[in-house]
Amino acid sequence: MSNRDSNPSFSHTLFIVFFLLSLPVYSSSAKSLKYDEEDFSGTGSGYLVRRDQRRALVQTYYGDISSIDVTDGRRGPYHVQFITMEPNSLFLPVLLHADMVFYVHTGSGTLNWAHGEDDQISKVSIKKGEIHRLRPGSLFFLPSDLQTERHKLRINAIFANTEENVYDPTIGAYSSVRDLVRGFDTKILRSAFQVSEEVIQSITNSTDHSAIVHAVPPTKKETFWDLEGRFLKTFIGASYDGTALNKKKDKKHKKKDKSKTYNIFYADPDFRNCNGWSTTVNERNSPLLTRSNIGLFMVNLTKGSMMGPHWNPRATEISVVLHGEGMVRVVCSSTAKRSECRNLRFRVKEGDVFAVNMFHPMAQMSYNNDSFVFMGFSTTTRRNYPQFLAGKYSVLQTLNRQILAESLNVTNTTVDQLLAAQVESIILDCTSCAEEEEKIMLEEIEKEREEEEARKREEQRKREEEQRQREEEARKREEEQRKREEEQRQREEEEARKREEEEEKRKREEEEEEEERRREEQEEEERRRREERRKREGEEEQERERQQEEEQERKRREEQERQRQQEEEERRRREEAAAAARREQEEEEARAREEQEEARRQQQEEYSRRREEEAQTEQEEARRQQEEIERRTRPEEQETEGDQGFDGEAGRREI
Repeated sequence: MSNRDSNPSFSHTLFIVFFLLSLPVYSSSAKSLKYDEEDFSGTGSGYLVRRDQRRALVQTYYGDISSIDVTDGRRGPYHVQFITMEPNSLFLPVLLHADMVFYVHTGSGTLNWAHGEDDQISKVSIKKGEIHRLRPGSLFFLPSDLQTERHKLRINAIFANTEENVYDPTIGAYSSVRDLVRGFDTKILRSAFQVSEEVIQSITNSTDHSAIVHAVPPTKKETFWDLEGRFLKTFIGASYDGTALNKKKDKKHKKKDKSKTYNIFYADPDFRNCNGWSTTVNERNSPLLTRSNIGLFMVNLTKGSMMGPHWNPRATEISVVLHGEGMVRVVCSSTAKRSECRNLRFRVKEGDVFAVNMFHPMAQMSYNNDSFVFMGFSTTTRRNYPQFLAGKYSVLQTLNRQILAESLNVTNTTVDQLLAAQVESIILDCTSCAEEEEKIMLEEIEKEREEEEARKREEQRKREEEQRQREEEARKREEEQRKREEEQRQREEEEARKREEEEEKRKREEEEEEEERRREEQEEEERRRREERRKREGEEEQERERQQEEEQERKRREEQERQRQQEEEERRRREEAAAAARREQEEEEARAREEQEEARRQQQEEYSRRREEEAQTEQEEARRQQEEIERRTRPEEQETEGDQGFDGEAGRREI
């Protein structure tokens, strides 16, 4: 029994464990992967574009073209088009503005193109599984084949930046040759095509066509397509016979075109096991992708399988579902802002596009009832080396077990069990993983819906409460208004009565007021005199206080001056004492120097005296020795004077 049948729940458990472990580790930003606003899915994170959310560019009976725009925050934007053509249809000639890499999903046709660097128009048959590339500045058109199976020609194409060319969204991916022809004046067209004015007018006055039309069989009568072909000939200097371009291509050119064709289904997969296979195409195995900044890949998952949790360190993946349905899980970093990035799980089906930025951990899962096939474009042609979490080639295998255990906050035994359990790699058995992920997704959607409903109910309750409060306040305002009106009426009646009484009292009070006024005048005069007297006294008191303050200020200044003089005297005394001490020290040092000098002088004199005494002693000793010698030699000379033949000089020498 295979591993798939023997332990189906273990793979599912291992998958959940690895994704839980990946949540706090890997960094990503959903904000760095954005789509055109028209292409946003309901998730709000910009990862998923449903088939019905694509932007429709062309819709005709003979085919349609839709597109999306993706940017990965580095080289973007990447313009992706999905071209579908009915059998025996024609994609009309266009001038390519950007580097174009495309994959043939179904059907077949004949690609006709010409580039400014060549002097001939080339064509090549295209079929399912093939990858092709057209460079900026190429003119091309594409008729689909009329097959007995009536398969539609479906092409997934990406237009991206290269090292030599930058895709400009403002001018689009390509422009129609028809628009190029009609953009010139009649005289210019007549001179260029060497045809009559009636022919040019038939072109300029003809009705517009969509980009995809029915492929009409060739006739002897010159048609608009013939003139367009002649325009191609005029533009690039190639041969054209009205129905086919450059049938007389040499064998060398055919061989060159044939060598550029790459079919995914004819190449050996990069990885294959019982759970599925995967393959990648880059400039190493397909020279046509050289310096294109675009690679391709295809993944085929069998029933109940999973592309193991992994991330891409060099490329953003833009994937298109070709067959079946599946679940995709994308993980955000724990350090990312929740308002900008959140973990996602979503279900995709045929025709949907999902994109995952570099360093976003992800996994794709197939359902138990069908396989799951998707292809896509990666934003680099270099070897990407995806990093896998689980399996034989797990990146965790390269880490020190003890450090990994510390990072996961588990024991070393747990880490050993975790890394040794899965013997498969890359594409793993994961029975019911997609179903479980969908269940969790639906539960999350239901939870979010319930939370949204609860939030709406709370908002409704708050609105009703606010409405009740407003009604209560309105009722209170009406009651207060009624009370104010009643009080106003009572006040008016009371005021009328009071006015009558006051009128009666006024006359009495006028006399009293007059008397009171006189009395007040007297009191006011008395108060004025008292105030003046009090003011004078206050001024006198202020003058006395001012004089006292001046006296205190004078005394304070005198005290400060005295203290300053004392401090100055004290400072002077300290300076004099210091100067005296310095002088005394200098004198002491001078005396010491004099004493030292005197001692040295005495030592020198003593030394000189001793030398003189020693010299005198030596002279005295020499003199004494000389006298002693002379004293001894004198008797001997006297004794030898009488000897015969004695030589006095010899005797002196002997002595």
